[in-house]
Formats: sequence, structure tokens, C-alpha cells
Amino acid sequence: MKKKFIVVLGGGESGVGAALLAKKNGLKIFLSDSGIILNKYKKILVENQIPFEEKGHTENMILKAIKVIKSPGISRENILIKKINFLGIPIISELEFGKSYLNSSYIISITGSNGKTTTSSILYQILKKDGFHVGIAGNIGHSFSREVLKKKEFYVLEVSSFQLDDCFNFRSNIAVLLNITRDHLNIYKNFQGYISSKFRIVTNQNKEDIFIYNYDDPILKKELKKYKILSHCIPFSIKEELQVGAYIKWNNIFFRKKENKKEICLLNIEKISLKGDHNLYNILASVIISKILNVKKKSIIHSLLDFSTIEHRMEKVLNINGVQFINDSKATNVNAVFYALKSMNSPTIWIAGGKDKGNDYSELLPLVKKKVKAIIFLGKKNKKFINFFQDVIDIIIITECLKNAVRIAYMLSIHGDNILLSPACSSLDIFKDYKERGHKFKQEVKKIFYEKNRYFF
Repeated sequence: MKKKFIVVLGGGESGVGAALLAKKNGLKIFLSDSGIILNKYKKILVENQIPFEEKGHTENMILKAIKVIKSPGISRENILIKKINFLGIPIISELEFGKSYLNSSYIISITGSNGKTTTSSILYQILKKDGFHVGIAGNIGHSFSREVLKKKEFYVLEVSSFQLDDCFNFRSNIAVLLNITRDHLNIYKNFQGYISSKFRIVTNQNKEDIFIYNYDDPILKKELKKYKILSHCIPFSIKEELQVGAYIKWNNIFFRKKENKKEICLLNIEKISLKGDHNLYNILASVIISKILNVKKKSIIHSLLDFSTIEHRMEKVLNINGVQFINDSKATNVNAVFYALKSMNSPTIWIAGGKDKGNDYSELLPLVKKKVKAIIFLGKKNKKFINFFQDVIDIIIITECLKNAVRIAYMLSIHGDNILLSPACSSLDIFKDYKERGHKFKQEVKKIFYEKNRYFF
């Protein structure tokens, strides 16, 4: 009798991580990808003797599996997924598959439209500095399944809405919801569908668990009333002093664990290198988790003082002749760009555009009028974006070439200006992902720097 096998759909980080975990636990596994698998992942599959296919699915084989592990990038509307569902073959997420091999690890999951990567990175640094046996995974770094092989005591997971869509039993000891803004509306049928996806992070929790949320987010506060939440809720705010939670008062970060308990003062926000309201929210969420886990105060403070901006998020690239280039390629929705523009203190040439995700640009209008002197639209289908701002900004340039975008921006700039790449859109019309877009932006900026300074080398 043939040994029953499991199929992994998707040959990216998530799928390969699940395949590795399955192989290490003695399961018969087959990986299938409709596209081309990157060489770095093919090498892992070959080295671990994991059979795979690419550029198409062998349905006859896949539909004989006893279980399918689906990568989050594959839509549940996919025809093959519908066939698998019709036959009653269980489909599980990579997150749930990974957790099934952990007995006692403590799971901290972080989601939100913006700030997931920064918050996860801050928290990971704090816990590591305090001596925790901690791993970081999910939508950042390695997949959860691959990190499960390392058997850490604590896991910090950055979790996207697409990952949550596939989670039916996945439970976090601590769940964090940073914010909810309009995003991915080219994928979800409506905004409510996207909201429901985000709330999956808390709906599987029980009364022993903790849910941390943004008290200032109007959508989040409204939606909270619709759900029966069993976990202990702890908010954070930069606008109000709270009876429970983390907040800002007199420019200091305070935390109060329980009502009527003494508040703890941690740090003056002026000393922290990460600036902007959006980063204060990320910091407050990290502080609450750290205090719940009894992290030493000095570990929290030192980590916050040492933490610098993550790559592709408001990353200062170079200052060339008084013009500051900023890489914010990770800003793939309107709310992220809102905070980027809000933080600009000098006239800004804004490089934006890409694959629209159902964006509403009206939130940006006041900031664009006040701070932006020119917009360079980078992408193939920016008609909606262009139409919205064409009567607001006098200088609008359209290009499908990043090199041209960077050079035109520099030609339009004068001493003291900022050139900000903050797209508000997905990169998928031209680039593989936001990372490739950010890396290429930095490469083009460096080329200008070396050209301007070639006589000095």
C-alpha cells in the first residue's frame, strides 16, 4: 500500500518552509507551483530530496492528496482550490501546519494595515536583548514552518490578512491589531471582508490570552463591538491617558497594567530615533507586550534607543547636494503614505504609483497640497491616481522607468528638498515586490551620487 502524501501549493518562502517541516517529520510530501520557483528555493528542495514541479499543476496527483497546505498568495477563488474543496480534501494554512509541531512555544502575532514589520522587529530586538529564546517569522524573514524547526520558546510573527484568511484554528497567546485602513480592495470584495480578515487574529483566542489594540483607530474601535472577544483586551493610545494600557503623557511613554494601579514611566519619546506618530503606535504595542512578559525596563529602553529604521520604511538613502532621498517602498497603501508625507518638513518631490489596490486618495489631499511640489507617477496603470491629483499639483511626470523617475526628481529638486519614494500602491506592475523596487531606487540614487562626485574618487 502506498504511503499517503501531502501536497504543498506554492514554491515561495511559505511553501518551501512547510515542505521542509513536513519532510523533517517523516511525511511524504510533494510541492507544486504554477509559476517558476526561484533558484534559491529549488536548491533547498533538491538538497532535501523533496519532489516538486513548477510552471503548472499536475491535478491528477494533487487531487489524490490527503491534505493540502496552501501558500497565502493563492486565492481561495483559484479553480484548483475549488476542486480540492469540492473533493473534501482538507486545506490548511502554513501557519496552522507550523503550529501543529509546537507543544509549548509562546506565540505573539502582529497584524494591521501598517506597522507590522516595524513592530515585530522592535519587539524581537527587545526580547532578544533581554535573553529570551525567541524567533521571528511569518511575513518577515523565514516562514513560520521553517522557524519551527529551530524549536524556540517564543515566536514573534508578522501576519498578513492573506495568511489570516487561511487560519481557522490558529491561536496566539498575544495578538496585536495595530490599525485598519483601506487596503487590498483589489483582492477583497469589499472593505468589510478585509476587516473580517484582520479580526481573525483575535477570534480564536480564549480567556487566557491577551489582545492588544490601537485605541485611537476609529474603524478598529467600531468593529470591536461586533465581535465576542474572550481574551483580555489591552489598548494603546498616543492621544489619551488610559486607565489600562500604554499611552503618551508629558512626552513620556507610560504603562498601566491594571485599573487603579500605579503607572510606570518608561522613556521620553524625544530620545528615540524612530520618529512620527505611526512609529509611536508601533513602540507602544511593543512596550505592552514587553511588560506583560516581564522584560526588564533597561532592556526595553536600550532596545528603543538603539533601534533604527527598517529597510524600505522611511529609509534615508543619501543626501546629494542638500537633497535628501528617502526610500519608503514598503508604503503600499494610502495610510502608510499619509504618515510619510506628514513627517516631511521640507518641500517634497513624491515618486508614487504602481498597481492600484482600490485606493481612496482623498486622505492625502491636504498633505499633498501643503508639502508636495511635484509628483512623478511610476507605473503602467496610474490613470486613477493621476486624475485625482492633476488639478492639485502643477508638475506631474509619468514614467514606467525607475531610473528616469529618480533622475527627473533630482533635476526638479533644489537644496533643502526631499525626494520621497512612497508609492501607495503594489509594485507588481513593474517589479517582483516592494523590496526589489526599493533596492533599485537606492541603486539609482547611488549612481547619481557617484556621478556627481566622480572627480573626488
